Amino acid sequence: MNFPEAVKYTKDHEWVRPEGNICTVGVTDFAQSELGDIIYLDITTETGSEVKQGDVLGSIEAVKTVSEIYSPVSGKILEINTGINDNPSIVNSEPYEGGWIIKIEPTNQDEINNLMTAEAYKTLTGS
Repeated sequence: MNFPEAVKYTKDHEWVRPEGNICTVGVTDFAQSELGDIIYLDITTETGSEVKQGDVLGSIEAVKTVSEIYSPVSGKILEINTGINDNPSIVNSEPYEGGWIIKIEPTNQDEINNLMTAEAYKTLTGS
């Protein structure tokens, strides 16, 4: 199980990697392993839209189940990884790299600061 130190985590199993004034967001390695083989992602938000922390960004469908994806921070959607539509299994193989889902320009730095560290997320997942 991979828990990169450079990202922050949510209790809903999303990760956030702040890079300057842009946050890349995806689902964690733990989440993808629990879901199983990912077969479809439905991102219902649009580039340019504003989201609040906790808003539903879309859903992720696996062989076992369907799960919602929540925005870990408030901000403006800058980019959606459309490549995952053609190859959703990349979320299984590269959850922190090619399997990212969206990029957000955050509006509240405190929301990022209040997310979990890798250690706290390991404790949450029992890993």
